[in-house]
Amino acid sequence: MRLPLAELAVLPPAQRATLLNGLTRKQLRELEVRWWAWAHPGQLAPPGDWRVWLIRAGRGFGKTRAGAEWISEMARTHRDARIALVGGTIDDVARVMIDGPSGLIDVAWDDQPLQWRRDAGTLRFKSGARAFVYSAEAPEGLRGPEHDFAWCDELGKWGRGGTATWDNLMMGMRRGERPRTLVTTTPRATTLLKRVMALPDMVETRGKTRDNPALPPSFVAAMLADYGDTALGRQELDGELIEDVAGALWSRALIERVRVVEVPLLVRVVVGVDPPASATGDACGIVAVGLGVDDIGYVIDDASVAGASPATWARAVAACAERHGADRVIAEANQGGDMVAGVLKGAEATLPVKLVRATRGKVARAEPVAALYESGRVRHAGAFGLLEDELCGLVPGGGYQGPGRSPDRADACIWALTELLLRARKVAAVRRL
Repeated sequence: MRLPLAELAVLPPAQRATLLNGLTRKQLRELEVRWWAWAHPGQLAPPGDWRVWLIRAGRGFGKTRAGAEWISEMARTHRDARIALVGGTIDDVARVMIDGPSGLIDVAWDDQPLQWRRDAGTLRFKSGARAFVYSAEAPEGLRGPEHDFAWCDELGKWGRGGTATWDNLMMGMRRGERPRTLVTTTPRATTLLKRVMALPDMVETRGKTRDNPALPPSFVAAMLADYGDTALGRQELDGELIEDVAGALWSRALIERVRVVEVPLLVRVVVGVDPPASATGDACGIVAVGLGVDDIGYVIDDASVAGASPATWARAVAACAERHGADRVIAEANQGGDMVAGVLKGAEATLPVKLVRATRGKVARAEPVAALYESGRVRHAGAFGLLEDELCGLVPGGGYQGPGRSPDRADACIWALTELLLRARKVAAVRRL
């Protein structure tokens, strides 16, 4: 059968469905097994002399299908191969890697039926290659057996025995001329996954849920709307490795705990600004924060810009202030105080600018604001991934272990919350005296 696959892929959905409905079962199966022709790039094995191939991607990326297709190819081309199939549990291997809708049985060619003995935990391919099922919960099961190839699924959720299971597997990957292991997982910040990521002969494929063109657009849109830039969404949909810094002032759990969808009436809005030292240096932190009628501070926007000239970031500040009806801009003055005020006024911002000078380090300023989060005085109205990454990188004692050289977004947020929730309260207390 000659089928113009490239043209088929770009047909409108209705026309494509009509064409596919007209194919015979044999033609459909032939189309199905032409994996190389319609798989997206992240599902194809990379070139090179790698020992471990890690697919670290979001849910729905097509990791299971990629794993099943790669193992099937290895079994077809290596007739005496011994293959390890390792999952979190025996049931995970059977349910997902073998019997699942994208598992080994599903991708097998009609003329290559598999002999699956669930009770014995063995799978025999028509070529003669054999696969053996192992559980991460039973590392001793991999002490001794040798394998040519291995497929480890959802490494990020392997339990206590996971590290020993991996070590025993690797020590047995010594059969054949070039033993190879494929790891497919949605990332979790486990010690084992970070070990695998650091291997010198490892190649990594990264991917997001939205990278799979076979997923219904409505599903992708719904997932992005529900989870978007949250820590859960970035991990489960975008395949990012999200981890907490030990001892940080903010944790991921704390951020998620204060996240809200709705914001009450705001009685005041200020925009915090942490200006960059130069246009080619750090970002200009621009964060809008509002004080609700419930006396809670709400982070409502992160409008920060990077690599911008003074005129450009000043316009971004003015636009943010206008967008949220801010009554004041709070800007750090240490990076040329008068210049900062002049640049902001030059951007035709009519609202007053209050310059604040940093007499303590960033982390020292952050500590009382972190306490506001802990006591429930601050909410995040939505998800602000880059800002939250910086907050979670601030460590007591003056350290910063987040992304970038400096926590510019976090500093802007801290200035704004300090103005709304700490300085205002301090002034009120003084007036009462």
